[in-house]
Amino acid sequence: MPFTVPLKDFEFLLDHVVGFDRVQATDMFAEATPDTTRAILTEAGRLCEDVLAPLQRAGDLHPARLENGVVRTSPGFAEGFRAIAEGGWTGISADPEYGGMGLPMALTTAVNDMMSAACLSLQLNPLMSQGQIEALEHHASEEIKALYLPKLIAGEWCGTMNLTEPQAGSDVGALRTKAEPKGDGTYAISGQKIYISWGDNDFSENVCHLVLARLPDAAPGTRGISLFMVPKLIPDADGTPGARNSLRVVSLEHKMGLHGSPTAVMEYDGATGWMVGAPNKGMAAMFTMMNNARLGVGVQGIGAAEGAYQHALAYARDRKQGRTPVSGSGAIIEHADVRRMLARMKAEVFAIRGIALMNAVAIDMARATGAEDWAARAALLTPITKAHGTDMGIEVANMGVQVHGGMGYIEETGAAQFLRDVRVTAIYEGTNGIQAMDLVGRKMMDGGEAAFRLLQEVEDAAEAARAALPDLAGPVWDAAETLREATEWLVAQDAPARNAGAVPYLRAFARVLGAHVHLQAAARGADARRALAAVFITRILPEHVSLLAEARAGEAALYALSDDDLAA
Repeated sequence: MPFTVPLKDFEFLLDHVVGFDRVQATDMFAEATPDTTRAILTEAGRLCEDVLAPLQRAGDLHPARLENGVVRTSPGFAEGFRAIAEGGWTGISADPEYGGMGLPMALTTAVNDMMSAACLSLQLNPLMSQGQIEALEHHASEEIKALYLPKLIAGEWCGTMNLTEPQAGSDVGALRTKAEPKGDGTYAISGQKIYISWGDNDFSENVCHLVLARLPDAAPGTRGISLFMVPKLIPDADGTPGARNSLRVVSLEHKMGLHGSPTAVMEYDGATGWMVGAPNKGMAAMFTMMNNARLGVGVQGIGAAEGAYQHALAYARDRKQGRTPVSGSGAIIEHADVRRMLARMKAEVFAIRGIALMNAVAIDMARATGAEDWAARAALLTPITKAHGTDMGIEVANMGVQVHGGMGYIEETGAAQFLRDVRVTAIYEGTNGIQAMDLVGRKMMDGGEAAFRLLQEVEDAAEAARAALPDLAGPVWDAAETLREATEWLVAQDAPARNAGAVPYLRAFARVLGAHVHLQAAARGADARRALAAVFITRILPEHVSLLAEARAGEAALYALSDDDLAA
C-alpha cells in the first residue's frame, strides 16, 4: 500500500514539543545531533516507503504457514527483514559495545512508528528482538551478552518472549513450564507456550527464545519464576549455530489479523537453556523486556493509525459522491462528516504520537542522568502510551473503514486490514485493562507525586500560552486542574474503587496530555498546527469530564449486578 512517512510531524514534535533537546544535551546522547537525527529519520523513512509498505498486503493475503515443521513466511518478508537488519534498525538504541548505535529511545520510537505504519506484521519481528536485547543488556551474564547480543543487534538472529501458557494468560504466576538443572550450568526446559509472536521464521540464522519456567523447588506464583535463554539452534563458543535444540513449533494460530506474523504454539521437550539473571527473579528480567515492548506496542497502534488515516485520506480525495459545499467537485473529503472524521483521525494520531515521544524522552533522560523523577515519569507514561496508543489505533482504523463507506467493508480496498491487524495490540503485552490498573495502582504508589509533577508542567505551559492562545490554553489548564482533583481523589481510594475507574481515568489522562501536545504545537507552529489543535481541544478534550465522572463512580454499581443479573 502507498505510504508517506510524516517526517515533518516527527521533526516538529522532537524539535518543539517533547523536549528532545534535553536528551541531545546529555553526554550519553551527544551524538544524536540535529543532523544525525534528521538523517536517521530520513533514511528510515525511505526504507518504510520503498521496501516495507509494499509488503503490507502480501502479508495479509499470503499468511505465514507451517509446512513439515518449518515456518514459511509471507512473500517478500525475507528481503524486507534483510533490509531492516542491514540498515542496523533493530539496534538503534542498543549498546555500541555489542554493535548497536547507542542512540536515544526517542529515535527508536519514531522509527518503530514508521515501520508499524508501513507493515505492522513484519515490524513486530524486530520489536521482539529489541525487547530481548534490552533484557539481556540489563540482566544476562557477560558470557550470554557476548554470545547473543551481537547476533541479535545485527539481525542475524531473532528474539522472542515466551510467557503465556494455555492455563496461564494474564496470571503469569500460574505457569507450569519446568527447568531441571543438568549439572553443567544448563537447564532442561519442558513445557508448552502459546501466543509466541514470530516463534520461528525462515530467514534468520537462529531464533532465540526467552522462556519463563520454574526450578524444581521454586515457590508458587510469580516469586518462583526464573528466566532462560533457549535457542532454536545451540551455538558454539564462537556463535556458530549447531545442533537443533529440543523445541518445536506445534502449530500457528489462525488469527483475525497480522496474518504475516506467525503466532506459534511452542513445545519445549527437555530443551537446553541458560539462566538469565538470578534464580526465581525471572519476572524482574522479563519486565524489562515487557516495559520496552509496551512502549513499542503502543507505538504499533500509532503507526497503524497513521497508515489507516493516510489510506482513508487518499480515498476521500478521490471518491466522488453528490454535491459538495466547498468546490463542488463531489470529492467526499468536502462533506462535513467526512471532514470531521479525517480531522479527528489526524488530531488523535498527532496527540498520541506526542505522548509516546514524551515517554521515550523520559526513558532517555532517566538513562542519561539517573534521576528518579525521570524514571518515575517514564514509568507513569508507559501504560498510558501502551493503552491509549493501541485504543487510538483501533478507533482511527475503525474510522478509516467508515470513511470508505461500503468499500471499507470490502477487503480489496485494504481499509479493513488496518483494523484487523491493530486489534490485537490492545490485548498483547498486557491487556489495556491491566495497563489501566497498573497506572492507578503501582504507578500511584508514590501518592500520585509523578502525576502531579507532570500536571503542573501542563498547567504551567497552558498559563504561558494563555496570552497568545486564550481560547485553547484556558480549556487545557482547566482540564489539567480537573484531572489533578480526580487524581487526589483516586489515591485516597482502596484498590476496588481505583480499579473500577481505571480505564476511564487512563483515557482522561491521555486526553489532557494530548491537549498539552497540541497546545505546545499551536504555540510554536503555523496556522495549520493551531487549526488542528483547535479540533482536539474543542472537540475531543471535553471527553475528559465524563471520563473522570466515571472514574470516580466507584465499584458499587458494578458489583450490584450479580452474575445471574448479567446473564439474564
